[in-house]
Order: sequence, then structure tokens, then C-alpha cells
Amino acid sequence: MKKLIIILTVVLGIQTAKGQQPFQGVPDHTPMMNESWEAINKLRYKVTQSNNETIYTPFFPNELKAIDNKLITLPGYLIPLNGGRDHETFMLSVLPIMQCMFCGQNDVPPMVEIFMKKGDRVRFTEAPIKVKGRVKLNVDTSRGNSEIQILDAELVD
Repeated sequence: MKKLIIILTVVLGIQTAKGQQPFQGVPDHTPMMNESWEAINKLRYKVTQSNNETIYTPFFPNELKAIDNKLITLPGYLIPLNGGRDHETFMLSVLPIMQCMFCGQNDVPPMVEIFMKKGDRVRFTEAPIKVKGRVKLNVDTSRGNSEIQILDAELVD
């Protein structure tokens, strides 16, 4: 194992010294972070035990409470919750679905559950989209819904 690490270090060092990037060709998916995403990223959980079961209760700090029931615009990538091409409910992430949601540095990237306006649907795409809607902080996730939701959302350019 030590030999493998040494070889990789030498190869990457040589490529970098030659001006080559070791991961050329790998797409750079810059996160879609903005002030709203920064607030959403503040979500934390209170962890308790009850009857040998671990319970995670969402905790919304003041920065997050400040956007509750406010109209916001979020750029991001559509993460389907159901099969099909058109979606009226989906997750929106700062990273594309093709990029591992649990890889990289820090935590799992923030995601929100999007509920489009009645009758509106969004066609699946791997390209970034932008939605505008009203924030709802969801304390009771026992029905499987996300802690942070955007209601009556619409696509914006």
C-alpha cells in the first residue's frame, strides 16, 4: 500500500510540475451556492434516543428561520424522486446527480424538496435550472418529506 501511495504521489507531482492537471477531462461542477443556499446549509439535527431508536429532529438556526415563508430563487440541479421525464416534485441540489452526493469534502451538499405550482412540470435535464418559490421549514418529516421545501415553485430564466 505504501508503494502505491508513493507511486501516485510521484506521478501526480510530475504531471503538476509539467503543467498538466492530474484530473483533466473530469467536468468541474461548480456548486450553485448563493445566499439562500448558504442559509439552507445551516440546517442541523438534534439527535435523541427513544426506545432504542435514534431520532433526528431538524434544528433551524436563525439564518434559516429568516427565510421561512419568504420568496427565494435557487439555482441547482434536478434530482428526481420518481421515474419519468417530467416532474412536479423533485429535489434540487447544488451538485448534479451524476456527481456522487456523498463524495468530496465537508458534508452532504444541501438539497431542498421542490413542489411546482399546480399543473406545472419540469422536464428532466442534467443542466442547471433555477426555481423561484416560497420556503417552508418542515419540522415533521415523519411522512418522508424534506426538512426544507420550496412551495408553488416556477422555473425562471
